Amino acid sequence: MNNDNRLDGLIRKKIDIFCCPKCTQKLSVDGESLVCQSCTQQFNTSNDIPQLFIPTDWRNSKEDVTEKIKDFYETTPFPNYDEFDDIASLRQKSRDGLFAKLLEEQIPMGYNILECGCGTGQLSNFLAVGNRSVFATDMCMNSLNLAHSFKLQNDIQNVAFVQMNLFRPCFAEGVFDLVVSNGVLHHTGNPHLGFETILKLVKPKGYIIIGLYHKYGRVLTDIRRFIFNITGDRFKILDSTVSKLTKTEAKKDAWFKDQYKNPHESKHTLMEVLQWLDNSGVTFVKSIPKTVLFEYLTEDTRLFEPEGEYDKFELRVVELGMLANPKEGGFFIVIGQKN
Repeated sequence: MNNDNRLDGLIRKKIDIFCCPKCTQKLSVDGESLVCQSCTQQFNTSNDIPQLFIPTDWRNSKEDVTEKIKDFYETTPFPNYDEFDDIASLRQKSRDGLFAKLLEEQIPMGYNILECGCGTGQLSNFLAVGNRSVFATDMCMNSLNLAHSFKLQNDIQNVAFVQMNLFRPCFAEGVFDLVVSNGVLHHTGNPHLGFETILKLVKPKGYIIIGLYHKYGRVLTDIRRFIFNITGDRFKILDSTVSKLTKTEAKKDAWFKDQYKNPHESKHTLMEVLQWLDNSGVTFVKSIPKTVLFEYLTEDTRLFEPEGEYDKFELRVVELGMLANPKEGGFFIVIGQKN
């Protein structure tokens, strides 16, 4: 047996939640590969990672940007692991970010979690330490290999990495307690369709978390991008995050390229995404920033307790406030519960 092409043990254990991304029927294990029981399509494994990516048929939809984005992240994996020596340093760094810290503390043990668009898998590796089953998917093998290598180096048992197209899922519908897609959908040709597709994978009463670039919160980034483009990427000091990243030049370069050189991104509003939830039978639970003026994410915030009804006028004011005080990268997060 080639030790570089083994099938991850967690995937063998949970094979019943997988389906063929081509025809949606059940998959079975065949040696170190996965085979569809219906259409007989075989999916090989590379470095323990099943290659279940099937291209999207975009004939009646928007331009397919998948290959552009895939090529970009194959050459520029983000985020990288340069500043992490082991799981302890990853946990410390992750817990320094309040949202990740609250997730780790409040997601119950035993949950089945799916991260769609995991990149280099830092969040998935972090959450898997807490005795949860985490499946992390991305279309870029380079990023997945970095994620899987960190998993092996630190003996993290409860996470498995899979190459997948989020528009052609390789999981059965309604099998996950929580689906996370943070900073991913805005790099696709159809973010709304992407949301509806991954929502199908959530159990009834399960949760979905999506993070997107904000229409107003991204304005300063767009201005800086324009300046960088006309000056040959001089004045990087204009980006405060680049200035704070002192560990390695590779870390700075990965952030800069992700923010300013990405070949495709779309921008959205909280009001727009809340409408997505309403139209899809999903109850709004929480947003970051919150929909209420002068209420902020704190150590005491309960992420999965409903925020309650929101006032549309107040929400508009909150959104306009992102012009003056954009969060990192002009980003917002919405949590919903499937009815």
